[in-house]
Amino acid sequence: MKVVGFAGYSGSGKTTLVEKLIPALKRRGLRVSVVKHAHHRFDVDHPGKDTFRHREAGAFEVVVASANRLALMREFEQPAELTVHQLIAELDAGVDWVLVEGFKHSDLRKIEVWRASSGKPARYANDSFIAAIATDSPGQLPQATLRPVLDLNDAQAVAAYLVNNQARFAYDPHNVDGAHNAAGSGRRAG
Repeated sequence: MKVVGFAGYSGSGKTTLVEKLIPALKRRGLRVSVVKHAHHRFDVDHPGKDTFRHREAGAFEVVVASANRLALMREFEQPAELTVHQLIAELDAGVDWVLVEGFKHSDLRKIEVWRASSGKPARYANDSFIAAIATDSPGQLPQATLRPVLDLNDAQAVAAYLVNNQARFAYDPHNVDGAHNAAGSGRRAG
């Protein structure tokens, strides 16, 4: 399994890039999963549905499945902020790539999504887990970098970068302290 995070401020284009990367990787015969962090209370269920009624009645977990999909909804009895590693552990181990959005402070190898027009600072100078920068304004990067600079609007090129550098994104679930993700970068995050 390969895992790559996408770091960037709201409105930078992370979701759009991930959305375009999924079919670009699938065309290469790869299975892709996504882990997305939601900042607010969210719900995938709807009032009136059987599953919603079961949850409202107090079920800890509700699994609903058909011939085409499965959904698991788990209610935390106390608020719990799961780590990205705990969420990755919930996924099918046979997936080729996991695209992670919304865990910008994680110890995963990441691609920073940055737009000069956002007015937000770039993170790559202070985050050793950033492997590359995807941007629509490479000439306006605030600092020179030896990291690859990718075209934010060319998902095929980003997919090619990931596939060509897949060893850098190999994920070892038995070593989740960050050292495995910094491997190959020549430096260790602190």
